[in-house]
Amino acid sequence: TALTQNAMLTGLKRDHGVCWSVATLRTVIAGVAEGMEPHRQDAQVAHVLKWLEQAFQSRGGRKPVLAVGRDGLMLPIRDQECYREGATATLSVYDRRGRRLGTVYLGRMPEPGQETLSRQLTALLEAVLTQWTGPLPRLAYITDGGYQQTRYFRRVLKQMRHPLHSGQRLEWEWVIDYYHACEYIYKLAEVLFSDAKRAQRWARKMCRWLKEKPRGIYRVLHSAAAIRRRRMVVGKKREQYRNAYSYLRKRIRFLDYCQYRSNHLPIGSGVTEAACKTVFTQRLKQSGMTWKVDGGQRIVDLRVIQLSGVWSEVYQAYLQAKMLPDVGTQGGSGKKKPQKAA
Repeated sequence: TALTQNAMLTGLKRDHGVCWSVATLRTVIAGVAEGMEPHRQDAQVAHVLKWLEQAFQSRGGRKPVLAVGRDGLMLPIRDQECYREGATATLSVYDRRGRRLGTVYLGRMPEPGQETLSRQLTALLEAVLTQWTGPLPRLAYITDGGYQQTRYFRRVLKQMRHPLHSGQRLEWEWVIDYYHACEYIYKLAEVLFSDAKRAQRWARKMCRWLKEKPRGIYRVLHSAAAIRRRRMVVGKKREQYRNAYSYLRKRIRFLDYCQYRSNHLPIGSGVTEAACKTVFTQRLKQSGMTWKVDGGQRIVDLRVIQLSGVWSEVYQAYLQAKMLPDVGTQGGSGKKKPQKAA
């Protein structure tokens, strides 16, 4: 899944003496991807359950965390004039010391509304919660404040109920990525100060307040508004100030980093942002590449299986599920019952 098409064909010929055409390679990839995908979720759930067990057995003063992440990135699609947004999702487990024990991944090529990714992520979460019989971990949703991320929280996570506990509504804590919020503080600083050094000093101080002070976001917004009243801001800078201030103000209740840290929740979405790079960028955004949605999705399906660390389990399940063709025998009827692959 990491090699380009030409590199794969060259390696097959060099190492195995196999001379495939591009069409044959694509057919094989399509068959394997479509055969393995139905077994992905079960293997991912098994890994998450194992990490949850390890997390509750670990030492430390924290409650284990089950953390969901979601992010998007722009991809080059063949015959399209502009890039379109693909998306990735992650499900991670943190132990009592705040150490990440592991992550499983999902990824989808561009699709209106990202409905398939939402459906896969919801199914994965529900399967984990249904099969987990221990104490409920702390549930966190760590993303930026984008449209699809907000939509998923409001439509799915906020409404989600525990499948085993009489419909008990689950309490998800949405954490807007701290570093993403800090970017908007720096945008405010660019508008409020003509001197770059003063802008940097103010922004660093506000980021520290945001992270460490109780109700830190209120302090940041109050300071920005007070400085704004003393300065004339016009044109594009005025619009930049309005957009940055509005972004932070509308998401106040998801920016309480002092409280999140006291609850031992992660405050950064680095795991999911890294997933954008490993699932998509490293393979699908190399120089000069463009993709059809179906072809790219097959590669992504295989990559999320590999990156989740479940390739062996999924591939064995795929082989077990394959039916061997009928084999004729001499002197017999020429028919045998289908058998599962060993």
